[in-house]
Amino acid sequence: MRTLTIILALLLTTSAHADNWPSWRGPTLNGVAPSGNYPVSWTKTENVTWKIALPGKGTSTPILWGEQIILTCQQAGRNTAMSLDRSGKITWKASVGGSGIKGKHRKASGSNPSAITDGRHIYTYFKSGDLACLTLAGKIVWQTNLQKAWGKDTLWWDLGTSPVLSANRVLIAVMQTGGSYVAAFDKATGKPVWKRDRDLEAPLEAAQSYTTPIVLKRGNRETLLVLGADHVTAHDVTTGKETWRVGGLNPTGQKYFRSISSPVLAGDLLLAPYSRGGTLTAIRLGGSGDVTKSHVAWENKGGAAADVPTPIVSGNRVFVCSDRGKLTCLDAKTGKTLWSGVTEKNRTGYTSSPILAGGRIYLTREDGKTFVLESGNSFKVVGANELGEFTVATPIFSQGQILLRTTEHLYCIGKRTATPAAGR
Repeated sequence: MRTLTIILALLLTTSAHADNWPSWRGPTLNGVAPSGNYPVSWTKTENVTWKIALPGKGTSTPILWGEQIILTCQQAGRNTAMSLDRSGKITWKASVGGSGIKGKHRKASGSNPSAITDGRHIYTYFKSGDLACLTLAGKIVWQTNLQKAWGKDTLWWDLGTSPVLSANRVLIAVMQTGGSYVAAFDKATGKPVWKRDRDLEAPLEAAQSYTTPIVLKRGNRETLLVLGADHVTAHDVTTGKETWRVGGLNPTGQKYFRSISSPVLAGDLLLAPYSRGGTLTAIRLGGSGDVTKSHVAWENKGGAAADVPTPIVSGNRVFVCSDRGKLTCLDAKTGKTLWSGVTEKNRTGYTSSPILAGGRIYLTREDGKTFVLESGNSFKVVGANELGEFTVATPIFSQGQILLRTTEHLYCIGKRTATPAAGR
C-alpha cells in the first residue's frame, strides 16, 4: 500500500519549534525527542542543573513550550496548573475547577492526565472531570466539568487519559463501565461540539481504559483514533461519527483486560498494545465499518506487550517496555522481534514510558532509577542513574536537558546545548 502522509494535527502549530515538548509523548507523539546530545549519567547531586520541590502531589508528565515548563498537581486539595521558566523558577499557578479528587492507587493522583498546548493556549484535565483552557500567562479562558454534565467517573482506578487537540477542538475519551463516550469541545469557547457514545459491550473491567487517543490528519480530514474496551475505533473529528473499528483484542472475553498503554502510529499502521492479552496489534489505517478481518497487518504474541508504558516508534523500529523492564525491539512492518533484554531484575515496576533521545533509549523505573540503552542492533545498557524518589511521570527532553518529575521534585538534568530560537 502506498505510504500515507500522516500529519498529526498538533504538529501544524509546533513544527517550527522542534525543541518544544507540547504533549506527554513529545513533539511527534511517538516517544522520540528532538535531536541533540543528552546526559547518560547523573545522581541526585551530580549533573543536576537544578531541582525544585513541587507544591503538591501530581503524577502527570510535564510539557514544555519555548521557555515555559507546564505541569499539573494537587495543592491544598485543589486542581492546580503551574508554570516554571527554564531556570526552575515558578512563574504562575492557577486553580482549575472546584476541589480536586485524590488518587485511589498508590502511584496515582488526581492529576494523572498531562496538559497539552498548541503554543497559544494550555489545556488541562483532572480526575474530578474538570477540563480547562488557560493562556500561556496562566489566565483561565474557559473551564467545564464533564462529570457534572454527563455522569460520574466509574473507573475502578484513577483517570489516566490525557486530552488531545485537532485544529479547532479539544478531544476527550471517557472509557469506563457504563456511559463510555468520546467528546469534542471548541478550543476557543469550551462549548461541546459533539458527544458520541462508545459502549462496546466489553465485559466488566475490560470496558475500562486509561489510554490517550491520537489525532491524525490525512489531507483535509482529521480522525480520532481510540484504543479501549477491546477495540480500536476511528471517529471523524468534525462529527464524532465512527468511521471504522477493529475488535478481537480480547477474543476470549476476559473480564479484567483493562488497557493502559496508549496506541502509537508507525507509518501506515496504528499499533495497539494490549498487555493483559500479551499482544501488540498492527492495524492498517482507513477502511469503513468493521475492518477486523481485513485491516490487521500483524499481531505479535511473543511477549512484546506493554502494560502501562507506551511504545516508541522510530523509523521501522518499535521499542516496547514491559512493566518489569523487558525492552523488546520489533520490526514495525512485520512485527518480528529483532532483540530483547531485561534491564535489571527488581521487584519495582515501570509506569513511565520510554523515550528515544540522542540515539539512546531512556527507561525510568518507579524507584527513580533511569536506565540508558543503545538503540542499535542488540540490547546494551550504557547507564544506570538513581534518584531514589518514586517516579511515574515520563521524562521530557529538550536542548540537551532532561526534565524528570518525581512525586516530590522536578529535576533538570544536564546543561542546555542550544539557545532559544528567535521569537519564542
